[in-house]
Amino acid sequence: MPLTFFAQSKAPCPPPPASRPAPVKLTAEQDRARMLELLGLREDQMRRPPATDPKSPNAANYDEAKANVYPNLPDALKMKNGQSVTTADRWWKQRRPEIVADYEREILGRAPENLPQVTWEVVSEKPENWRGIDVITKRLVGHVDNSSYPQITVNIDLILYTPAHSGGPVPVLMEMAFARDWERALARPFVVPPPPGTPGHWGVDGYEALKRGWGFAVLNPVSFQSDDGDGLTQGIIGLMNKGQPRGLNDWGTLRAWAWGASRALDYLGSDAAVNAKEVGLVGHSRFGKAVLVTMAYDPRFAIAYSSSSGEGGAKLYRHIYGEQMSNLASASLYHWFCGNFLRYGGPLTPADLPVDNHELIALSAPRPVFIGGGSNDGDGYAIQGGDAWADPKGMFLAEVAATPVYKLLGGNGLGTAEFPAVGTTIANGDLAWRQHQFGHTPAPNWPAFLDFAAKYLHTPAGEKVLAQAQ
Repeated sequence: MPLTFFAQSKAPCPPPPASRPAPVKLTAEQDRARMLELLGLREDQMRRPPATDPKSPNAANYDEAKANVYPNLPDALKMKNGQSVTTADRWWKQRRPEIVADYEREILGRAPENLPQVTWEVVSEKPENWRGIDVITKRLVGHVDNSSYPQITVNIDLILYTPAHSGGPVPVLMEMAFARDWERALARPFVVPPPPGTPGHWGVDGYEALKRGWGFAVLNPVSFQSDDGDGLTQGIIGLMNKGQPRGLNDWGTLRAWAWGASRALDYLGSDAAVNAKEVGLVGHSRFGKAVLVTMAYDPRFAIAYSSSSGEGGAKLYRHIYGEQMSNLASASLYHWFCGNFLRYGGPLTPADLPVDNHELIALSAPRPVFIGGGSNDGDGYAIQGGDAWADPKGMFLAEVAATPVYKLLGGNGLGTAEFPAVGTTIANGDLAWRQHQFGHTPAPNWPAFLDFAAKYLHTPAGEKVLAQAQ
């Protein structure tokens, strides 16, 4: 029987379908131009985005000596009125809400009220064997109530694998998957992933989680909100706007993906095979950004692995290295954020931001967060396959700056401010870090994350499952 979860209270009865206009169709370029007009900005006021080509006269900076342009970070433990935050109670009741409000106004946008209910359907459930491990595979679809605007249909695609012979509910790691990884999850027989460093391999291997007696889920974020500006009048954002374009304060795609991840967690909380108090979230690149946003808004997620999330994710906006805010304000990426964010690709700079991404990480505190990156060779993104575009050091520095919040809340933070050598795992506290040598991929850091997660996730019959796999 389908399961129904109420994300918010139900909206009033909708008007008859005949009175509702069809969804507006705009290209990303048209929609972005409309946003600039609403902001009173011209295209010639927007900064030229740094180029990925190191030979370009406008090449991105890859010189660490030139990266510290804006050295003064906002103090995560200082109120807007200048008072210091010295107690956990003040963090939760006063300072944290201030930071969230700044993110919603300037970067992520505000999610609408009265978000619709989601009814989960188990499309299929069957026993399978994943490279020696007996599992139960469930293919699930979350049907989003579209009675307020039937012209737009929204569904959430999810796959759940749990050990068939566990001794009780198991922890689950849920991957926010790229299209290739979603297709790999659907493929039969099960695909053995390529070795670390294989070009184009961005996903993680759920088999390694199953070997530990945990479950693994794969969420398809673009099933409920597409990854482009052309799709902002469709998906959950379009449904809530009844097919009309966004306002400047409306949520962007990162926030919408976070909403969908929370709805998937609603389902996991209803599944008897899952320990809903020990569900972790993993994602790479743009989905690494979405992981941090989800953690900020949903305290039910127990742990996170954010891989190579870069600008707009774990990386400090004020660390001018690799990708910059002007890149994110381009027609290809602006949809991740609210309309107000475009100002920071034009007349405003990172120094004008009231927040920075050490505070995004701090919104997860005191829960454990593992942040990873790849090698920093060459351009790192488009040329030699490294990870310089994502600025590993800028992500590490954000963790360092988030550490005081973890300590205030009884956690241990990162434990060091010294940037370690490639291949070194820093995982003694509740914030963890590792930079691998294989470029823009999460896979090589996956074993280190699993070891880190094992300190927090509890397997009811792990050794039995592990022995079976071997």
